[in-house]
Amino acid sequence: MTLSRSARLSTRVAALAAAAASFLAIAAAPAPVPGAPGVGDTYFPELGNGGFDARHYALDLAYNPDTDRLDGRTTITAQATRSLSSFDLDLQKLEVTRVEVNGRRAQFTRNGDELRVTPRESLRKGRTFTVTVTYGGVPEPLGGPIVFGSDYGWMKTDDGVFVACEPNAASTWFPSSDHPSDKAAYDIRIKSPKGLTAVSNGRLVSTYDKGGSTYTHWRETKPMATYLATATIGKFDVRTGKTPSGIPIYVAIDPVLANSNSVDVYGVTAAATDYWAQVFGPYPFEETGAIVDDMPQAGFSLEVQSKPVYSAVRNETTIVHELAHQWFGDSVSVAHWKDIWLNEGFATYAQWLWAEHQGTRTAHDSFLAGYNSRPADSTFWQTVVGDPQRDTMFASAVYQRGAMTLQVLRERIGDAAFFKLLPTWTKLHRYGNADTDDFIRLAERISGKQLDDLFQTWLFTTGKPAL
Repeated sequence: MTLSRSARLSTRVAALAAAAASFLAIAAAPAPVPGAPGVGDTYFPELGNGGFDARHYALDLAYNPDTDRLDGRTTITAQATRSLSSFDLDLQKLEVTRVEVNGRRAQFTRNGDELRVTPRESLRKGRTFTVTVTYGGVPEPLGGPIVFGSDYGWMKTDDGVFVACEPNAASTWFPSSDHPSDKAAYDIRIKSPKGLTAVSNGRLVSTYDKGGSTYTHWRETKPMATYLATATIGKFDVRTGKTPSGIPIYVAIDPVLANSNSVDVYGVTAAATDYWAQVFGPYPFEETGAIVDDMPQAGFSLEVQSKPVYSAVRNETTIVHELAHQWFGDSVSVAHWKDIWLNEGFATYAQWLWAEHQGTRTAHDSFLAGYNSRPADSTFWQTVVGDPQRDTMFASAVYQRGAMTLQVLRERIGDAAFFKLLPTWTKLHRYGNADTDDFIRLAERISGKQLDDLFQTWLFTTGKPAL
């Protein structure tokens, strides 16, 4: 087909107009800037990173328990939320040997726990990109007052490693955007000595032996906060199956502890998962379970996504607490660490609900027992539960007074509204983040009551409230 002169002219004019529009759009676009080194959390200002949204982590890990050395290669798939000339990742102490962005070598610098990456070309807002970090060393656990005075993070055991990272220790073993507001899916591949079992999040994709090593691949397809990731390695007796309602279950117990008769970890895990699914809404993940290690130095358990980790065989109450976190903390995660009562108060209240379910004590009586056992001059009543401060974010009041707040709420709005509120909350914020104001608004909407006074008294005012 031959175009007329006028048609050719019109085509050229249109092409010039399109080019001009494209040029103007580029000229008007914001100039690339460095991403912020943190998300601005008041407790951990430099945790997380600004300028991008992590979507997927591919962790390739090789661990030698004889030397405690970890060699890793982490690839993060992310989307730029603004035009970036550089961006940060969180990584504590481990040595970085190479960084690539979109498969091309990138420059990097270290400033404390921040790894700053400068790609060869800036990243436009909205662009999906990959960053791959090769690194290694001996991960160091963190200590201090935050987690009951115990070390936490990457902790060496007699036969491997126990990994429990709340709130800020994920970046001791892999580069990340280490804040619960930036959740992502995971593929975690672990090379460990043959004869050891590596247990992680989600479902087991594959495991095989080659030479003197075992290669294990775990996949968590649901969004997960970094602190909920684990790569616990050791000798384990593994039992798999399904809960009575059909949810896949994977329980790994250190053989040193396997003959403990204190509690049936598998049975309680199956029963509690199914019961919470009735009370809190559908189970949010592909698998439930437990990792029970012989790690008495840790002294705590953690709601690792899909299978909590226990540093010993814990009691039934601890198991139901950690499983309740799969809804409150794992699926619905805090937007800021100051809202930690949304995790711990709810999981503690779940213990009271479990006792009520078992017929041993009502939640009202559990509330009164805690309330009456603490005199008005107890320091317990001096914690501001709605903002407990960094070094006391796991104080007992966050757990117990947080649970008391929920019982007071239940008695104010009635059982019908309260037991509608809980599954509505987990459905509304499923796989996302929320804060205390979000919860208060929802409670008021469902109940039709003004509740400012209740939450102000129980969450944000020191002193023992009058009943």
